[in-house]
Amino acid sequence: MDEPVVPRKRGRGIYLLPNLFTTAALFAGFYAITAALGQNFEHAAVAIFIAMVLDGLDGRVARLTNTQSAFGAEYDSMADLTSFGIAPAVVLYIWSLHYLGKLGWVAAFVHAAGAALRLARFNTQIATADKRYFQGLPSPSAAAILAGFIWFGIEHGFEGETLRHIALALAMMTGLLMVSNFRYYSFKDVDLRGRIPFVRVIVMMLAFGVIFTNPPLMLFALFTAYAISGPVLTVLLRKRRRERRS
Repeated sequence: MDEPVVPRKRGRGIYLLPNLFTTAALFAGFYAITAALGQNFEHAAVAIFIAMVLDGLDGRVARLTNTQSAFGAEYDSMADLTSFGIAPAVVLYIWSLHYLGKLGWVAAFVHAAGAALRLARFNTQIATADKRYFQGLPSPSAAAILAGFIWFGIEHGFEGETLRHIALALAMMTGLLMVSNFRYYSFKDVDLRGRIPFVRVIVMMLAFGVIFTNPPLMLFALFTAYAISGPVLTVLLRKRRRERRS
């Protein structure tokens, strides 16, 4: 008599596609550090922006392919800490902040620690947070400010020593904004698959054109403006709540 066939249990694994994007983002952040160690600061700054693009893709790919997982979420957080916390802090320190001695590495640590705390808070509040807003400056945007500043300085012939005090202020600012209670618009309610008016397509094309006329300056200005938008948005939201209560 033949024995019944017992189905074999499938081993636990991980989804390949979204984690490939996460790994690529992690590699870009790691490469930024190695490029800075080799004094190739422009490549280091660009690598951080590449990590931003890849980080934005992994979550969307996971949602579109229905391959979200707890492993992917944790892996993404660790990659973000490397690419947007440690990498920009180290690159900025090697390029500029080390001229300030101890004060320089303290400022670099404030940015790195701010990114770690920001990511930890985000993970613990993800189930209850308002999807329309981020609490605190997102770590990719904070990293973009530092990377854009470095890229802008190199592109215009400034030495890191000359801009060391501005670098100090930016590192402290990004670190503190990441752990602040300021609200930042998340853009998560934008429907990427829906139809949009043709005029918006033209505006988007013009925006890309403006950015590519001077990428270092425009990216630095764009993400700095986003950082400033948090306090402004928070004040407006609180004012609106007070008006509703009165």
